[in-house]
Amino acid sequence: MPVRPARGPAVRPPPRRLLRGGRPLKRWRYIAVYGPDVMACVGDARVAGLPQRWWAVALPDGTLRERTTSRRVDRAPTPGWVLVEDRGVRIELALEEGRGVEVVSPHGGDGWIWTRKQAGAPVRGRIVVDGREWPLDGPLGFVDDSAGYHARHTTWRWSAGIGRAQDGARVAWNLVEGVHDADKASERTVWVDGEPREVGPQPFADDLSRVGDLRFEEWCAREDHTRRGPFRSDYRQPFGAFSGALPGRLELESGYGVMEWHDVYW
Repeated sequence: MPVRPARGPAVRPPPRRLLRGGRPLKRWRYIAVYGPDVMACVGDARVAGLPQRWWAVALPDGTLRERTTSRRVDRAPTPGWVLVEDRGVRIELALEEGRGVEVVSPHGGDGWIWTRKQAGAPVRGRIVVDGREWPLDGPLGFVDDSAGYHARHTTWRWSAGIGRAQDGARVAWNLVEGVHDADKASERTVWVDGEPREVGPQPFADDLSRVGDLRFEEWCAREDHTRRGPFRSDYRQPFGAFSGALPGRLELESGYGVMEWHDVYW
């Protein structure tokens, strides 16, 4: 039976079967903190079981420290912690995770994909770069868990961020086109004081300078252009600051996060 777009607590991720109809299973977990003084992300992805891991730290002055590898560069010394210690960078994050927003969608004929997004998750910890330290304590965390049997050629644009509305409310968002983007039962979500609500489609500028009524000012960007046999990936994820309004005419006082474009054959 074809998969229909669905959103809610009854949604479940796909089984850990590496192939389905000739399509490899892709799984990833992305954890980030978005704030005015420092931003960071740590990711772990697997395509048909083959690993790729990455981390990055971004600063408002345009500094970007990052690494991508197939070897493990992180470890979890205590439950709930993410720890990266690599090349003069240390990322310590303890997140209080919740249920999140789960969505399942058809993709590429008989394929199907799943995601769970959490935004504004409470975070404690610190980021250290070459001896300079930024303590973290507040609702700055974003978590993306995704898996599925994507189409051979997949393209998406995505934005995630955390900030404050002009009325003082805590806000966060997850906006996308290309995956999980049905008119209803999409992953598009705005959180207001921790409460999620689905929002309608939001068009992205080709240069990632805008999504909907949000304007984006880039600090620096992660980029990757990989060619490996039949696998091809072109990727850009800038970190930066947002201004303007979230869907529902929710005017921002401040906002920090990422935009992303990914075009991949897998």
